Amino acid sequence: MNYFKAPASLDHGHHFCQACITQCWEALSTNFPCPECRETFSQRNFRPARQLRNIVDASTMLTLEPAREPEVGTACEKHQRALDVFCQVEETPICTVCHLSGDHREHAAVPIEEAAEDYKKQLEMEKQKIVSEFQQLRQFLEEQEQLRLAQLEELNKEIEKGRDEYVAKLSEEISSFSSRISGMDHSPAGAGSVTDTIRPCSRAELCPSRSDSLSAANVTLDPDTAHPRLVLSADRRSVRCGDTPQDLPDDPERFDTARCVLGCEGFTSGRHCWEVEVEGRGRCVVGVARESVRRKGWISFTPEQGIWAVGCWKDQYRALTSPEQILPNRAPRRIRVYLDCEQGQVEFFDAGHGNPIFTFPPASFDWRPLLPFSCYSSSVSRTLGGGFALTSS
Repeated sequence: MNYFKAPASLDHGHHFCQACITQCWEALSTNFPCPECRETFSQRNFRPARQLRNIVDASTMLTLEPAREPEVGTACEKHQRALDVFCQVEETPICTVCHLSGDHREHAAVPIEEAAEDYKKQLEMEKQKIVSEFQQLRQFLEEQEQLRLAQLEELNKEIEKGRDEYVAKLSEEISSFSSRISGMDHSPAGAGSVTDTIRPCSRAELCPSRSDSLSAANVTLDPDTAHPRLVLSADRRSVRCGDTPQDLPDDPERFDTARCVLGCEGFTSGRHCWEVEVEGRGRCVVGVARESVRRKGWISFTPEQGIWAVGCWKDQYRALTSPEQILPNRAPRRIRVYLDCEQGQVEFFDAGHGNPIFTFPPASFDWRPLLPFSCYSSSVSRTLGGGFALTSS
């Protein structure tokens, strides 16, 4: 560690070499920081620290070996005498001749050794002051570190709590959604079976715009696709939900989670119509689905997943879009399904009164087969008694 060279003092009492502080502030025009404590000053103010300079000079002299003869730098330039007296007025070493005559005659002076001891004490006090300031600074930094770490820990706990609450809410919504789609086992007490009947649609029942291109044809259910809880009639036009699963092979075509069944006939072109007659108060879904619809695991009943259908539960219709749309119509006993492959349209009507229930926006079926589709809860059975007709272009 070197001695101060031309020491300078800042306004708040910290000391630096004048050359060092000048170089530190050289590129600045405002907000001049203290290199030690980082306190800033609006102006470039520092003044020579004469007292500290004298302490440094005295300390430098004390480190030299005593010599009988004055050496270069330790002798008075005017009288070539040893500098053995310290002028307290001008704070500089002088010789005895200077003290007794000349400019320093009226000045208070003490032996150089006594002055050196005084300055050593002052230097030690400055040292202790610096050590104390740095101890306080270290303590402040440690306290700030602990405070910031505690704040980070608290923030982390809040993030984890928010994440857990979000996951719990999401799980609850998924559970509710899955329970609603799968077909409920906990339907209202005393609910009877629901029977869907697909029967031939007579021309008198058809809309005028469609009656010219539709003729009756039978639609039957495909037992190879039916969920094990669904029991089909012998003519495969009625279905009900059994109390226990049937022992059926788990073929790739069979639905294993959602209680669904597809029709046997697939449609790739033309206009088709069939009716579903529903009895009871169970929950059911009626519509059309792509032949490639997912059969295993939970199913999303949306056009994006290849299903165009309406759902009925608690005497209320819902269009199974994304998101679902609650329809104002009360659930009729007979639902008429219209499918136009060329126009990409699927429409639903109240077969008893002819009132529209819902029409899906036009879709692109890409000439891939579409089949009648149904899904039921435990209190539902359906009888299919409707038909369809192919039309020529």
